Amino acid sequence: MTALRSVVALREYHAAQKAELRRKFSDPSKAAPLLQALAHLTDRTLIELWDRHQFPGQVLLVAVGGYGRGELYPYSDIDLLILLPDQPSPALLEKLEVFVGELWDIGLEVGHSVRTMADCLAEAEKDITVQTALLESRCLTGDQQRFARFRETVYRHIDPKEFFDAKLLEQQARYGRFLSATYKLEPNIKEAPGGLRDLHLIGWIAAALGLGNNWRKLAAMGMLTREESQKLRHAERVLRCIRIQLHWTAKRHEDRILFDYQNPLAADFGYVDNNRQRASEQLMAQYYLAARVVSQLTPLLVQALRKRIFSQIGVEITPINERFQLRGPVLEITHPTVFEQDPSAILELFLVFEQENYAADIAPETLRALWHARSLIDDNFRTNPRNKQLFIDLFRQPAGLTRILRRMNQYGVLGRYIPQFGDIVGRMQHDLFHVYTVDEHTLMVLRNVRRFAVAAFTHEYPFCSRLIAEFDRPEALYLAALFHDIGKGRGGDHSTLGEKIAADFCAAHPLHPDDVKLIPWLVRQHLVMSSFAQKRDVYDPEVVEEFAAMVGDQRHLSALYLLTVADIRGTSPKVWNAWKAKLLEDLFKATQRYLNSKNIPAQTWLEDRQAEALRLLRLYGLRDDVHEPFWSQLDTVYFLRHDAREIAWHTRQLFSRLDTDVPIVRAKLSESGEGLQVMVYTKDVADLFARICAFFEKAGYSIFDAHIHTTRHGYALDSFYVYIPDHANEAYRDLIGYVEYELASQIARQAPLVAGGKARVSRQLKHFPIQPRVEISADERGGQYQVLSITAGDRTGLLSTIARILASNRIEIQSAKIMTLGERAEDNFLISGPILDDERAVRHLEGDLLAALQV
Repeated sequence: MTALRSVVALREYHAAQKAELRRKFSDPSKAAPLLQALAHLTDRTLIELWDRHQFPGQVLLVAVGGYGRGELYPYSDIDLLILLPDQPSPALLEKLEVFVGELWDIGLEVGHSVRTMADCLAEAEKDITVQTALLESRCLTGDQQRFARFRETVYRHIDPKEFFDAKLLEQQARYGRFLSATYKLEPNIKEAPGGLRDLHLIGWIAAALGLGNNWRKLAAMGMLTREESQKLRHAERVLRCIRIQLHWTAKRHEDRILFDYQNPLAADFGYVDNNRQRASEQLMAQYYLAARVVSQLTPLLVQALRKRIFSQIGVEITPINERFQLRGPVLEITHPTVFEQDPSAILELFLVFEQENYAADIAPETLRALWHARSLIDDNFRTNPRNKQLFIDLFRQPAGLTRILRRMNQYGVLGRYIPQFGDIVGRMQHDLFHVYTVDEHTLMVLRNVRRFAVAAFTHEYPFCSRLIAEFDRPEALYLAALFHDIGKGRGGDHSTLGEKIAADFCAAHPLHPDDVKLIPWLVRQHLVMSSFAQKRDVYDPEVVEEFAAMVGDQRHLSALYLLTVADIRGTSPKVWNAWKAKLLEDLFKATQRYLNSKNIPAQTWLEDRQAEALRLLRLYGLRDDVHEPFWSQLDTVYFLRHDAREIAWHTRQLFSRLDTDVPIVRAKLSESGEGLQVMVYTKDVADLFARICAFFEKAGYSIFDAHIHTTRHGYALDSFYVYIPDHANEAYRDLIGYVEYELASQIARQAPLVAGGKARVSRQLKHFPIQPRVEISADERGGQYQVLSITAGDRTGLLSTIARILASNRIEIQSAKIMTLGERAEDNFLISGPILDDERAVRHLEGDLLAALQV
């Protein structure tokens, strides 16, 4: 008998053999066999360690979970079950504790459970994940007959119907965590829709039925065609190889294909940048293609398995027309050649699915026939008037549009009917605020617009719900959402390119004449309202007048507002916030008022705003003339830049402290319901803005907006809107007290400004840096101000860095609009100063800012 190695020697042996396997399977694209090799290596290591303790044969060492399938990724956990006799002795349990400790000593990442057979059955009864793990059990060492009895007992206790329903509910919950999005830019290769977990699901259900989980076997049973089986095996191989290399690259158990890893992974797989795509985009295109195949074919298998589990005897068949029928709640074609005989039935299938309230799913045979009929969608199909009408009718149904468009995209129908949409499927966006591919983002935006129209979601955005309820022919909004980013990846301005694509589509389809014009206009202008709200002063009548001239009428205004809200919300969960919502809504209402009142003069705006501020002051019981000394120090610009509520708040705080020698800081909960509104009033000094920015940044607060004003008697009156991300659950009263006291103290001390240290750059910016841009140009409205526009990668200290450079050049900031889009900062400042008249000095200032903004 061969002498057993010591624990130290076994650790060294395992590490050396694992390194050798990595060398043997060094080609990432051919690494799938590594999974079995790693499992076999781990088997040998565990058995040798087990044999050192001479456990009785009644104690079994069992591999479960993925390891039980005979697959092991480089840094995955090793899931083990130690199956005990019915009444284990204390001595046995003590020996097992030593064994488990040695597992960690030899460097194995182990997840283990120690149970009797009765314990296993009881846990499996309570927890579907335990039941699933036991389905994939494999005995490493111990009494094989006892293990066979154990497996038989496990299978006997599984109810296939309950198991099937439980696993589908589990899948739905998993999809919900990923918003049903297959094409995220940093996908989870295991858990996301279209990932390896979807393949595991088929294996689990098939195993519960005793069918095995081999794709060839399932094909032999008629659940897959030979071609489908080949496609699925290839997709599985691609996903496995990427996940293996991801583990090696991350040097740990990591299933998210983060930006950090995409470039090195692409290099490992041999991709290089070319004129059309980065290397990382080529790699991710392979991932998305594989995920798409999984998303297309696994539902066919789920439905086929459902038919095996649930008897079809006695299921009522409800005819719809000569092409379609319902078999219970499942929609199906009436004969296999429906699509070949009438290609228009391809679109009709989705329309019927929308219209039939009782249709819960589409039959696997129908989806398979659809998949193979995709090639029938050609130029003749697209120019057929019946098909044009069917496609537009999809957008006019009261429910189901988002679901069927996802299905149409999933099975390649949408990209074939609109070829330009096919060009954006799986296209990445490295702007660091979109978290989805272009097609996935597009469907998210359309989903958001649809939710505005669904009564069940009225509570989310009641204002949007009210607007869309009053909007005639909402299909125009849905089509605009579908086309809004269709021009991406073509070079040039995607809004202009998309407008042409949308215009050609609308002219060729049966739409209302007004919508034929509205939809391309929305595609062209879909970024404009966001730009006005986040870069311009929405409380300035001249800005509102300019925006109103652009939209023209109420229908265009409502449509653009609804599309803008849906678009921002569809980029990333991080981009939308209550402050942006307030700015957009305030711009909408001011524009609506302007359009309804037909060209209100600026003086009328001013008088109305002051009158409203006085009304608010009277609510506090103040004298009618209390505002006069304070307002006499304010010019027209102040009243145009601040709304009535803010004017009243400033007046109430400052009317009795007009000439104070002590800085006054007041804060309150923002009217948007998110963050704080902060007022600073003090004798003006050159670097005040930089000091305030430095304070907020050090405290971890983000500045959304700032209005900088200097009174006639030399006092700074500055307003800031700040978000406090780490204190969402903290009492705002305490935060307000902290800001008021600490910021006032810091301003009063007038300590020298200290340059910020090296800011930490986010991992996304490290791998996809944003080239900073600085531009100083004349204010479009003329006058004494200039506009400083800055685009850069966002990081802590960015704003105070900009402010320090401006202060050192004696530049005064009149207002600041701070826009953060994920990792991207787009800030605009209205500035003035003597050096701005000197072209050479301006170029030098731009150079200083660019140098400071480099990551």
